[in-house]
Amino acid sequence: MTTYDELVARGLIAQVTDEEEIKELVNNGKATFYIGFDPTADSLHVGHFMALCLMKRLQMAGNKPVVLIGGGTGYIGDPTGRTDMRTMMTPETIQHNCDCFKKQMERFIEFGDNKAIMVNNADWLLDLNYIDVLREVGPHFSVNNMLRAECYKQRMEKGLSFLEFNYMIMQSYDFYHLYQNYGCNMQFGGNDQWSNMLGGTELIRRKLGKDAYAMTITLLLNAEGKKMGKTGKGAVWLDPNKTSPFEFFQYWRNVADADVLKCIRMLTFIPLEEVNQMDQWEGSQLNEAKEILAYELTSLVHGKEEADKAKEASHALFAGNGGDDSNMPTTEISADQLTNDSIGILDLMMACGLVASKGEARRLAKQGGVSVDDVKVDENAQITKAQLTNSIKIRKGKKVFHKVILK
Repeated sequence: MTTYDELVARGLIAQVTDEEEIKELVNNGKATFYIGFDPTADSLHVGHFMALCLMKRLQMAGNKPVVLIGGGTGYIGDPTGRTDMRTMMTPETIQHNCDCFKKQMERFIEFGDNKAIMVNNADWLLDLNYIDVLREVGPHFSVNNMLRAECYKQRMEKGLSFLEFNYMIMQSYDFYHLYQNYGCNMQFGGNDQWSNMLGGTELIRRKLGKDAYAMTITLLLNAEGKKMGKTGKGAVWLDPNKTSPFEFFQYWRNVADADVLKCIRMLTFIPLEEVNQMDQWEGSQLNEAKEILAYELTSLVHGKEEADKAKEASHALFAGNGGDDSNMPTTEISADQLTNDSIGILDLMMACGLVASKGEARRLAKQGGVSVDDVKVDENAQITKAQLTNSIKIRKGKKVFHKVILK
């Protein structure tokens, strides 16, 4: 099976501009392709997973990844999928986030001479002269066509700022610059980026002629990857300080039955022949598939040692008192945190960092989302010194587990 055919079989390709040319480049290791990441946080999250795995697959097939960090476009903010304007970030925050991204990506991509490269569009976008952009780039974009783009249409009712309206032009200019300076002949992105990507392809052809070589491919990233990687409250990060390896493992261990094989195809490097055999799995076998998914992805992000620990801790959840829960995220509570030899569940969850406020903890408990040793508790529950001496396990929602013990 060719590289391109495998991408299709794994469900990664949504749309292409010229399939035969793209096959030729990808299958023969001739693609120099870029994927962009806007540094809106100091960690990548699971919504970036498809793009990271795609880069790894294509690099393994001899193609050259260009990782584009949006240090420049981060000054504007992508309006795609948003109902309001992004918070403006300082240059220092943008640079810090870019540095964090690179460190995490090095677990997926091999950087170096004749290998993957990382570039920051701040290096060229911040030096552009406004009048030059209007004269050199502006004539190649139709406002009518731009307003028909899905990424803008969904914002028109609430208001689209002129600042955000320029995002498509900046992203298109990125492809033009990468084509001119790095020989980048292909771009990948989520299917919600299709209009922006076509803008880049069209800009190259308009400025350099119809023979200019530029391709676009989109992934099933909006419908699948971004659903998995919601940011903000409830996000699952690749940074172990934000989402522990155990929590990361549990996230994938708890995917829906209907999604587990889809995720294995898209996100793991298990041979397709083996994955196809899993299509017949049902019942308890789906739990085995979920554990395979969780282990493979935790190994990829955090390494085999952390994946082994997370797997052991996960097993302990279902093994009762006999299970080894030593690798489960743990908080030690001191006696001076108790009142009359007990502590309220709301205060305990705050102490463990499971919630940002007592109000959040109270809402979770009222909704039945808090359990202690597999027994649901309400917001008035008190945890005794005797319980803490033996350790307890708090479960928040379906996926977050935490052990607490008195030190």
